[in-house]
Amino acid sequence: MSLEFSAEARQTIEGLSQRYPSKQPVVMAALHLARKEWGELGEPQLRAVAAILDLPYPHVYGVATFYTMFQLAVDGRPATNVVRVCTNISCMLRGAYDILRAVERRVEGDKSFTIVEEECIAACANAPAIVCGTRYFLDVTPEEVVGIIDFLRANPHPESEVV
Repeated sequence: MSLEFSAEARQTIEGLSQRYPSKQPVVMAALHLARKEWGELGEPQLRAVAAILDLPYPHVYGVATFYTMFQLAVDGRPATNVVRVCTNISCMLRGAYDILRAVERRVEGDKSFTIVEEECIAACANAPAIVCGTRYFLDVTPEEVVGIIDFLRANPHPESEVV
């Protein structure tokens, strides 16, 4: 299956490509746009990014799998809510692992959620923290997890929201 970016996305990618001497720095933005356009990142979407940037597929795949901000479709389904729980030192010292366990319990069996134990989400002053798409939840307590997950169920935050 071959995918084509919309005219608007092609224009955005072309504009970004003009800023750099090569197209490699545009891969991350193009991956975000692909997720926004097609709702998921799988092999067809990664190949479309490689094609539009005239880059090798393994390079695009490497970027998509290196950064935790990109979640590849699992079993043919996109992850609607990628819940990133920070467990870096500031969050860990303030109970991040209790938050992580509470999130895991709350979404158990719900395939619309993907949980990522994140190294740092740059919210140390308000640890422990969770981020989903562009929505940050700060100073989280285990008791607040139920409300956070219920909010995300009612208001899905796809990863493409960052573009």
